[in-house]
Amino acid sequence: MMNSSRPLRFKQPSRLPSFGETGIENEQVLTLVFESISWDIHAICAVASVSRRFCAIARRVLWRSLCVHRAPGMAAALSGSDPSGRIDGGWQALAKLMFFCGGGESTRSPGHFASESRFSKTSGRFFLPKNCRGDLLYVSDPCEHEAVGGGGDEHLGVFRGVFREFMRSKTRQCLVRRQAELEEKVRCPYCGGRVWSMKAARLVPKSAARRLGSRDGGLEFYVCVNGHLHGTCWLIPLSSDEEERDFDGEEDDDSDDFLRG
Repeated sequence: MMNSSRPLRFKQPSRLPSFGETGIENEQVLTLVFESISWDIHAICAVASVSRRFCAIARRVLWRSLCVHRAPGMAAALSGSDPSGRIDGGWQALAKLMFFCGGGESTRSPGHFASESRFSKTSGRFFLPKNCRGDLLYVSDPCEHEAVGGGGDEHLGVFRGVFREFMRSKTRQCLVRRQAELEEKVRCPYCGGRVWSMKAARLVPKSAARRLGSRDGGLEFYVCVNGHLHGTCWLIPLSSDEEERDFDGEEDDDSDDFLRG
């Protein structure tokens, strides 16, 4: 006979054994999903914002895979000497640098995903002083922005880039040797690190302005402690008969990476 005063006890179902992450939280499953959509960066950003677990998976796997699949030559060059595949600043910062234009304060579009970007180590050589040309630097083509109040005649070019192994680079040695001070009010838009003004350090070669099609004195760029570069330049229109001179007779090589956002 059942005692009505005794509380009912229900047998709890036995817990299933844990075999690790399952379903969509499995790293291999996520990798297959993003491979099927060509590593769409907007989708990765959306997934990484869902939860801490997905954010951790993105940091551990997805950002690196995005960079490797969308810019294989650049990713291999930046991480080739490290057997662990690590890079200065992390893969998440590199992914943002590849696809995000930081804009400028004097433009109508302060920051946006870049629909197209081309990174070139040949272009990067134009940004290196003569005694630093042993460094490897990738630089993007400038993204054109119409200046606020410019009447449509003035355009600001916004560009970005990244060094390989910046801590060991000759460029960093030059900054340290010149006792260049880190900027107080400017931070890297990609990793949040502190930056040096290359203009203040007098390390902006004239070849950089020529490469970008910028007027003299109209170029400024910064390099952060992790080797990320960002800068702006005032662009000047080129006549149809003007041809860009190659750097020391070199032509753009086949290792450039063309990215679509």
